[in-house]
Amino acid sequence: MKLIIAIIRDEDCDQVSQSLIQEEFRVTRIASTGGFLRHGVTTLMIGVEDEKVDQAIHLVGDHCSSEADHNGRCATLFVLKVDQFVQV
Repeated sequence: MKLIIAIIRDEDCDQVSQSLIQEEFRVTRIASTGGFLRHGVTTLMIGVEDEKVDQAIHLVGDHCSSEADHNGRCATLFVLKVDQFVQV
């Protein structure tokens, strides 16, 4: 299992979140502040099975608005290995 931490612009959050939920990904939205992309940002934590990482990454990219920052980025994603996943 992997955890994708996606830092996206506030204006893209609803569209990205809904597309992920529609494809049955587990998504947690975290309010975040800072200038990582020099815009208002939201952080999404996405629980993903190993074989679905690429699908999740493509969904995020496809549902971000076409208006990218000056470096051509619309989101920043970190993919982390999850050693254990527990729901209690």
